[in-house]
Amino acid sequence: MRSALFAATAFFSLAVTGQPVLAAEAPYVDDRSDAEAVIRSFYSAINRQEFARAWDYFGDTKPAKDFDAFVKGYDGTERVDVKTGGVSDDGAAGSIYYNVPVAIRATAKDGSENVFAGCYTLRQVNAQIQEPPFRPIFIDKGALKPSKADFEDAVPESCGDGPPPPKKDAALEEAKKAFAATYGDQCDKEMPGGEPLAEPDAYSLRYKDAGAETDEPERESRLFRFFCSMAAYNESAVYYVYDDVSGVRQLQFASPELDIHYENNNSEGKVEAINVVGFETDDQLVNSEYDDATKTISSLNKWRGVGDASSAGTYLFRNGNFSLVQYDVDASYDGEINPQTVVDYNTPP
Repeated sequence: MRSALFAATAFFSLAVTGQPVLAAEAPYVDDRSDAEAVIRSFYSAINRQEFARAWDYFGDTKPAKDFDAFVKGYDGTERVDVKTGGVSDDGAAGSIYYNVPVAIRATAKDGSENVFAGCYTLRQVNAQIQEPPFRPIFIDKGALKPSKADFEDAVPESCGDGPPPPKKDAALEEAKKAFAATYGDQCDKEMPGGEPLAEPDAYSLRYKDAGAETDEPERESRLFRFFCSMAAYNESAVYYVYDDVSGVRQLQFASPELDIHYENNNSEGKVEAINVVGFETDDQLVNSEYDDATKTISSLNKWRGVGDASSAGTYLFRNGNFSLVQYDVDASYDGEINPQTVVDYNTPP
């Protein structure tokens, strides 16, 4: 007999983006880094008709009596939208079990729609006790049943007997994945004091788009600051922002390209001129912090430890974006802190 999971999903496929797409347009996803990713990967394989890959996401308990029956079960598939809820986990006998609440809205080729809801259970066997070949997280079992709820409200609050797990901060999780993918091998693996890497600093920024009417509601943007590295006297950080239109994106910071002239061409001598000859972008800021009162990110790059030579930028959040409004440079190695402003785009609010 086919499993309850297979019976509930036999005639449908999943758009892993959460938006309706045809099977031929489904992206390739093969990510076994967490339980939700395995579910997305499983349905990516179904949408692409890569049934051998889909079959392999299951453990010893398969979703059909044999592979041919599994493939045949997806005849007539058009698309499926999916939502997942908070994942809970339990450890037992050398394994971690993950429970994933799921709701799907299934659309058949004849245009009919049905909503199903239920739970997947996935398993990760302790890697230290495995023998080759290594087995990553896999689907252990699952059951989806017809639901009368609207698709938007159909995700179960929890799976298993325990209380609902705390809801994940989806924007934060997306930002953390983006940071790890880009800077996992570039940034330090621990904090300056030797402790494990901390969670990023997170801020909520409310604003209105340029030209918005006074009665239009405010929008929200999220700002995430990730520690990256610590040198002798400079600490670097990477920033990401999130909004409901663009999702998560990394901030790039404009900075002027400088042509500095010293008396007798000696950098230890008097500064004769500082000229801005262009602009470039930086993916990291040095000795930076966000001030929620002024909605600004500021940076201070010390050119040497005593800080008498440095460059400092100020980036203002307005209309949903951060932009450079001021840049100060202290190019003299004279033991004094005496910066001069080389860029000033400050404007009245």
